[in-house]
Amino acid sequence: MADHNVHPPGPVGEHAVVQAASAVISAAATVAQAGVVFVGAAAAGGVAEIAVPSGAGAASQSDGGLQNNRDEEMLEADEDEKGSAPGSPSKRAEGGDGIEYEVSEESKKARERQEQKVQQLLMRRRANALAVPTNDAAVRARLRSLQQPITLFGEREMDRRDRLRAVMARLDADGELEKLLQAQEAAGDGTAGAGLDGAGASEEVQEPEVSQLEIFYTEGSEELREARMEILKFSLPRAATRIGRAQRKRADPDEDEDAETEEVLHAMSQTSMVSRSVGDDRPLSACALSPDGSLLATSSWSGQTKLWEVPQIKRTVVLKGHTERVTGVAFHPQACKSLSNAAGNIVTGSADRKAILWNLEGTRLRSFEGHLERLARVAFHPTGAYLGTASYDKTWRLWDINTGTELLLQEGHSRAVYGLAFQKDGALAASCGLDALARVWDMRTGRSILALEGHVKSVLSLDFSPNGYHLATGSEDHTCRVWDLRKKKSLYIIPAHSSIVSQVKYEPSEGYFLVTASFDKSARIWSARDFKPVKTLAGHEGKVMDVDVSEDGQYIATVSSDRAIMFWSHLKA
Repeated sequence: MADHNVHPPGPVGEHAVVQAASAVISAAATVAQAGVVFVGAAAAGGVAEIAVPSGAGAASQSDGGLQNNRDEEMLEADEDEKGSAPGSPSKRAEGGDGIEYEVSEESKKARERQEQKVQQLLMRRRANALAVPTNDAAVRARLRSLQQPITLFGEREMDRRDRLRAVMARLDADGELEKLLQAQEAAGDGTAGAGLDGAGASEEVQEPEVSQLEIFYTEGSEELREARMEILKFSLPRAATRIGRAQRKRADPDEDEDAETEEVLHAMSQTSMVSRSVGDDRPLSACALSPDGSLLATSSWSGQTKLWEVPQIKRTVVLKGHTERVTGVAFHPQACKSLSNAAGNIVTGSADRKAILWNLEGTRLRSFEGHLERLARVAFHPTGAYLGTASYDKTWRLWDINTGTELLLQEGHSRAVYGLAFQKDGALAASCGLDALARVWDMRTGRSILALEGHVKSVLSLDFSPNGYHLATGSEDHTCRVWDLRKKKSLYIIPAHSSIVSQVKYEPSEGYFLVTASFDKSARIWSARDFKPVKTLAGHEGKVMDVDVSEDGQYIATVSSDRAIMFWSHLKA
């Protein structure tokens, strides 16, 4: 191999070194396709040695002597490498053609970072596939059973749930499935949630396990059977009409649902406050608009319910009868339409554990008593013959409006039941509560057909869409979830507010939009098609406790803890 000249230090020598390095780089780039790889580099001021594999196409030399010299130099380099110190930072690996190349420290670090990223991705996928409790008490119990701190300083419920998910994923990845299953069984038995100290507490009492899939029935009264039959006869024709109408709209080429939705949403984006009034001396708790949109009912912590003419918000009647704060109010489906003013047009629920039926003249017609704890929301069944009440006694009940008889006492929630809604057909009911769970019930058979799990905090409100298969829920976790009952899963999660979502309501006629109310002092309008925000209704100085939408979707009413009633519309005054 030809000798290489090494120039002494100095301007001239440095220039020559630069030229030599440039020549080496150019040569390396030229023969890269032939598999030429750098073996090592000399110290500063020297030149690098290049190894060329024998028989390498365009890079091969016809001069056999020159080729033999290079082969000998390669062998010498291999012997030098084998004889190098074990602690040398230079490491080599073989390529596909048996060629050795050097792995730099940067490459090793990059490979380690890549492996860490892959492991993190696999752990994240494993964690997402695990079923984690949504109830905070159950999360704490599971953490305790896994011998983890049940809470950390400044940790919120959602953070605690994410930590539990990470712990479970790590146990699963480490192959400690037995420990994980034992922890799940302990949490399922309820011993961890009861705060038992000592690992052997759950082993002392061995009770026979009961399958969670076991079906049991509770005998109902003859009145309940007749009520279910009436609901069946009422719901089937309405469901057929709804489905037939949807099919005709879908098949009609002149129907453009997207254009109709865009028109409605554009109009709602112009919504503004048209009137305002002080509703009571105490904070307002609930409101409801009559089916014809002519009356507004508001309830307050004073125990009074007031009727107002809208949109002027002029008070007409005061309903007095409760001894505690009123928590819910609802109009009969035919109020201000086919019912006379003397008939039972409105119902109120209170913390005094009673619901009262009133006429529009302010007369108390009937009381519904039986709950063991205070009531929350109340709702009329679409038939108008039955009343539903939700209570903190962990049940919701169905009452006969005409006789005041309790037809159904429905259990199913582990904590207080707060909200209740009926599907427009009357076939389904939905309940929600402080156990972060919403349940869907078949009113014709009495079965719980769906348990909607996903919220990480209490679910305070829910409402059915007019299409019959979408259900919206509002929660303390600041979100509104839209569920598709056909797919039995959450369709979309709306990050609705920065505080508790106190109420959610669909536009009753076509379901073009839905409205949410929140403790962040605002209400918001959302598109029911793609769930994009349409308009924020701001103006209250306190928590917005309730919201309602008129049957034609023209008006929206909100009430707040600041005692104010606000009436909103996109129509110009």
